[in-house]
Amino acid sequence: MTGFDKKAFGSRLKDCRKKSGLNQTRLCKLIGISQPNLSAYEKGRFTPSVEVLIRISDALGVSVDYLLGRDDG
Repeated sequence: MTGFDKKAFGSRLKDCRKKSGLNQTRLCKLIGISQPNLSAYEKGRFTPSVEVLIRISDALGVSVDYLLGRDDG
């Protein structure tokens, strides 16, 4: 995935996770990824696959567009 700000994505991901009352471990179990991967997404180091991105948005109850910074709410 290219053409978007990974740091902004990570910030939105972390903010949504916290607002949902989930810690990293719980979200990882819900979406089927490792905690180091989620941490790397939140820090803007890595970009999730489309499939993982969809699972994240579903688990957090936000749109993919919101997480990617294409929608403000």
